[in-house]
Parts: sequence; C-alpha cells; structure tokens
Amino acid sequence: MFPPRCIACGGAVTSDFGLCAACWRETAFVSGLVCDKCGVPLPGTDEGTPEVCDDCMTMARPWERARAVLLYKDAGRRMVLAFKHGDRLDLLRPFGTWLHRAAAPLLTQDMLVAPVPLHRLRLIRRRYNQSALLSGALAQAAGLSHLPDLLQRIRATPSQEGLHRDDRFANIAGAVRVNPRRAAALIGRDVLLVDDVMTSGATLAACADTCLGGGARSVFAVVLARVAKDA
Repeated sequence: MFPPRCIACGGAVTSDFGLCAACWRETAFVSGLVCDKCGVPLPGTDEGTPEVCDDCMTMARPWERARAVLLYKDAGRRMVLAFKHGDRLDLLRPFGTWLHRAAAPLLTQDMLVAPVPLHRLRLIRRRYNQSALLSGALAQAAGLSHLPDLLQRIRATPSQEGLHRDDRFANIAGAVRVNPRRAAALIGRDVLLVDDVMTSGATLAACADTCLGGGARSVFAVVLARVAKDA
C-alpha cells in the first residue's frame, strides 16, 4: 500500500529499508583496511594482516578487536541521532543487518552479546536503551545469546559529549558493574559489547574492564558509528 522510502531522507527507493542514491553517497560505511582495535578506517589496502591506528598504539584497549559500521558524519550521523533521540525504531532492522555484517570477523561460537548500559534515570527519560535494541537485533541475526542486563550503570554520569579524552575516561570510572544476577553467565565466555557510537572508547573500555574483572574469557566490541578525527 505504501511505496518504499529512503530510511534517511524519506525519498523514493526501490526496496524497503534502503537508502536512496544521494543518501548512500552521504553515508560513510566503513570498509577496506581498518584498525583492528577500534574499527577506524586506515589508509592502504587490506592484505589480511591486522593493523592498528596511532591512537591504539598509544592507548591500552582492554578488548581484543573492534569493528564499526559507519563513520559518525553526514547521513550516517543523522540516522544515528534519529534512532537515538527521535524514536526512529524502524531503523533497527537495517541497523541490525549492518551490525551483523560488520561484526562477522569477531564472532565466536557461544559468544555472549551485551549492550553498553544506561543509568536508570536516563533510561526513564529516553524510554529505551538504543544499545540494547542494537545488541538484541545483532544477537538474533547471529544466533547468539543476548543478555541486555549483563552490565549495570550504577552511577549517573554526565553526558560524554564535548568532553576531552581524559575527561571521558574519568567521567565513566567506577560507573559500571556486572549485574549480580548475571555474574555466573559471564564466567569463561567471549563477550561482544555493542554500542551506538564510539568516540574515545572510554565507555567501552569501562565495560570491557568490568567484563574481564567478572571472569569473561575475552571481550570484543562493535559499534554502529565511529567518530574519526578526519571524518
């Protein structure tokens, strides 16, 4: 009854949940050679050997590997913000597919998928945890176990937006714990953390450290969008 519309601008497209040509050009999907630790695009050709960006050479990353779907700019940024703050939950279907594709190199058998948690006060205001929706869609597509409440945000932290890197790490310190009811499920498992946007990696680092401290065997990460310095 209704013609397919571009998920970014609402223009006419040939199939449901697709992008029009203009929005496709404005959506910077991450492909080719990327940093194996944070997923940011790197210059050069992917020859099958892991490469690491300058930031990850100087900054310890508690997770093993990470990937990102797109860069946080232009049409990609608009879609992420619409999903996060504009109740555009219809975007979950294509986002889940894109995340599954990006995370494919990281997936292991019996991996546990979990989102970056929201504090309960922010969850009340926003009404949903966008990262939990993303992690659920990814887990379903990959046929993996999903624990949306594996981690808990026990301290209400100010928004990370606009903070410098060191301030971001300080802001999130001590704010995340393993849900006591889920502690047994974590022990000896590979964990895939899912978030909507990665900037410095401070929040993901806090979550990864918490998982490892709780007995996880290893931690990986995938995000919908990655902020890049030259983006």
